[in-house]
Amino acid sequence: MSSTEEKERATYLLEAQDKAASMFEEIERTLIRPGVLESTINQEILDLGAKRHDVRTHWHKRVIRSGPNTLKPYAEDPPDRMIEEDDIMFVDLGPVFEKWEADFGRTFVLGNDPVKLKLRDSLEPVWNTTKAQFDQRPDMTGEELYAIVCEEAKKAGYEFGGPHSGHLVGNFPHERIPNDKITFYITEGNKGSMEQVDKNGLKRHWILEVHLVDTSLQIGGFMEQLLTVG
Repeated sequence: MSSTEEKERATYLLEAQDKAASMFEEIERTLIRPGVLESTINQEILDLGAKRHDVRTHWHKRVIRSGPNTLKPYAEDPPDRMIEEDDIMFVDLGPVFEKWEADFGRTFVLGNDPVKLKLRDSLEPVWNTTKAQFDQRPDMTGEELYAIVCEEAKKAGYEFGGPHSGHLVGNFPHERIPNDKITFYITEGNKGSMEQVDKNGLKRHWILEVHLVDTSLQIGGFMEQLLTVG
């Protein structure tokens, strides 16, 4: 594929992410509130995406977690929970815009608890310092990048909350191997270079996730966005 076509692919992914960010702004403004179940907001997000953002499908399950549920990694399905007045919560969505995937996650604090605000505000710096190290050596392995983000979480005063810190993203549906939780993930055991191309010779694009948890306080925070574009 030509460099022009590769730039177009990157542009499409960034446009999809920008649309997801716009959707998140509306979610925060109109849907995030106490006194409702996580499942209620989940359904409202589905309706909002379809009616106002032309989202016809989500390529992965919609994740809405609050309170102690924020400790749980993506693969788990904790019991539905009522969102409380002073909660911390996060939303993780995989909306598809036209034929391009977005994967976007953000954390919200309902109230003024300084501990929860500090956790929320630690996410982006950890994401940024991890990306900066990746940008210096983009041929590092997925395993090496996972070790970096875990160390950055520790420096910020938290544990890293998941078995991986990101994955591939692309034209829907992106490249996958069923039941393979290593090859296309930023995780221990992935000894392949992040710069490896796919089976069609195309550049692989990656999402970087940051999941910070404080197990003593039973709270966590999450953010994710494109690592290799933007």
